[in-house]
Amino acid sequence: MLSMYPVDAPVPPAGCVECRRAPGVDFDFTFAYQPIVDLANQRIFAHEALVRGPNGESAYSVLSQVTNETRYSFDQACRVEAIRGAAELGMTESLSINFLPNAVYRPEACIRSTMEAARTHRFPTEQIIFEVTEGERVRDRAHLVNIFREYSRMGLRTAIDDFGAGYAGLTLLAEYQPDIVKIDMELVRDVDHHKPKQAIVNGIVSVCSALGIRVLAEGIETASERDFLRDAGISLMQGYLFCKPAFQALGKIDPSAWG
Repeated sequence: MLSMYPVDAPVPPAGCVECRRAPGVDFDFTFAYQPIVDLANQRIFAHEALVRGPNGESAYSVLSQVTNETRYSFDQACRVEAIRGAAELGMTESLSINFLPNAVYRPEACIRSTMEAARTHRFPTEQIIFEVTEGERVRDRAHLVNIFREYSRMGLRTAIDDFGAGYAGLTLLAEYQPDIVKIDMELVRDVDHHKPKQAIVNGIVSVCSALGIRVLAEGIETASERDFLRDAGISLMQGYLFCKPAFQALGKIDPSAWG
């Protein structure tokens, strides 16, 4: 659990005035970890770090306390705490961390605390995936692309979350190709008997295949959804069918979920 983060906050990079002026976070939070599976190989591919209150309260209860003034400090604190928690739990798979692009002023500077946390806790940086939700309105798409490219240059993997539900979509893919695209759960829900959703999912798979991007389907709750997505060529999956988020723990997959 993270408490009163300003005490241990990383020193903002010299010359980054916005970072140095940012107030710290004055509320507690921690993480749950939800597995992302590789269905084809029947193994856990990664765990997504999902913010929670100190007693398991919802993500909303935490995020609703973040202000424009504390956005930078919260984003930085989340990265450090997610890595620390993963290392303490003995995670050997990849770790997927959500980040707030509007909280990153200079990517080469704002990534320093992440890299330091990885070194401190001996968590391999090549196992870190940074994902941004497509639903967050990005003020400057060129800035987001610059963040992604800088992270890739440093050996970090990148992902677009909630693809198909937000503001960027195919236009963003034309400018930058992340390692992973996560199909929004609204497109996944009942996809096995919803023709328009099937057409859209198949289109996303086709485009991403041509661009060398792996597709991940999230929010899978039924075996029928799993089977349609598998047959569509998707191997990376996430959802309650496999495992719910595990509070301060690493989830385990029910063998029956593999199908």
